[in-house]
Amino acid sequence: MGLLERCHELFKTSNLYEVLAVNKEATEAEIRRSYYKVSLKVHPDRAPEDPLATEKFQVLGKLYAVLSDKEQRAVYDEQGLVDEESDVLSQDHCWEDYWRLLFPKITVKDILEFETKYKGSEEERKDVIQLYVQHQGNMDAITASTMCCSQEDEPRLCSIIQAAIQGGEVTSFPAFTQETDEKKRARRKRAAKEEEEAEEMKKEMGLGGEDDSLVMMLKKKQKSREQNFNSFLSDMEAKYCKKSEPKKGKRGKK
Repeated sequence: MGLLERCHELFKTSNLYEVLAVNKEATEAEIRRSYYKVSLKVHPDRAPEDPLATEKFQVLGKLYAVLSDKEQRAVYDEQGLVDEESDVLSQDHCWEDYWRLLFPKITVKDILEFETKYKGSEEERKDVIQLYVQHQGNMDAITASTMCCSQEDEPRLCSIIQAAIQGGEVTSFPAFTQETDEKKRARRKRAAKEEEEAEEMKKEMGLGGEDDSLVMMLKKKQKSREQNFNSFLSDMEAKYCKKSEPKKGKRGKK
């Protein structure tokens, strides 16, 4: 089965751009960032409950390899086809190694400095508006996808969205303007439960300081492999890690 067919089977669309939630005019950096976000959601370490996680992760690696190659992307944009016989897709790759080469680690200090600069910035405002449009006003999805976001940030995010609606920048989606109190309470309840679980894990791990708390947050809900991430860390890396060129040549299948 070809890449487009596998995308449709696994992600409900054969449009490579739609799988990454970007448009056809997306820049190389935007595609790379979106690939990172989506791949983290199905990374085998992060989605152990999904039996198709490994396959999804591998398919995303192939998808990104196509869209990050200028010639391959040009063929796809013009004809809507993927050259399955190309070196990009025909060779065996360890897609996790490929992924690690693209996205090296960053430090806790990098994360903290970014959070300080990001919150309240024009960059954050644009990201929130984009997520609002992408998820058609669904605050569950918006808060789950927004970087550096906690339950305390929700009123601020709502203010950003409301201002954009009033200014005519975006459409008024009923999912946002008519969200029920019951749904809001359910979201707060989930956030409180996650915070409680985090505190319990913090005690179990013997962590206490601010940096320890951050490390614990980054490890929360992940398996015991050394290199793990959470959604916050993954977005930081996608934005600020320098791109490393993946090595060419055959590798064993992952």
